[in-house]
Amino acid sequence: MLAVVMIATLVVSMGFSFPEALLIGVLFLPGALAARFFLSKISFASRSAGALDSVFVLLAILVAEMALIILANFYILHLRNVFFWEYDGFSPTLFNPVFLTGVLASLIVGDGMLNRYLEKRFPTSREPVRFVSDRKPVSLLPDEILYIESNDREVMVYATDDRRFRNKTGISQWESTLGKDFVRIHRSYLVNRAHITGFSSEALRLGGTELPISRKYRKSIEISK
Repeated sequence: MLAVVMIATLVVSMGFSFPEALLIGVLFLPGALAARFFLSKISFASRSAGALDSVFVLLAILVAEMALIILANFYILHLRNVFFWEYDGFSPTLFNPVFLTGVLASLIVGDGMLNRYLEKRFPTSREPVRFVSDRKPVSLLPDEILYIESNDREVMVYATDDRRFRNKTGISQWESTLGKDFVRIHRSYLVNRAHITGFSSEALRLGGTELPISRKYRKSIEISK
């Protein structure tokens, strides 16, 4: 709501009425929400692939936002014709990709800063991870997961108390879901940082289990001893 009002205030300065500006402000929310959802799903295990995926997502959102503004343009034009109001069309600034990108970037960055502040100010327990294993629903807290192992078209989820679960969600999706508390050490392994008991340049240990560290991920692994 605050974002919509701020955008509306900016648009009012372009010569629009406040109700029209509110409509335009609301049109930016789908793009911001889409960016928040899809960008969080992108894996940067390969930096070039992750950057390319991010560009494609942002371009798609930008095109969608421009389409929404065009539709709003026709809608407001129709209303003004019905009520015999003068209407000269939208300001060209609203169709400027740089302006649209700037507004969306402000919403995304502001949302991220607000979330980090709230997480720090009001810490809460982490939500369990829910998935299906052998057609049965499973719910695990992230701290219960030791590591994820990818085997061709399925993964194995290794948890505390010697529990193992079979799942068909890709390891990249698991990486996005579990977040920064897990580290990718190999194309086939995603490890919980909290359960690491030792490591070298070639392998990493979780208690009595030793997992290989591939050359591709070795430089990007930042684990404090």
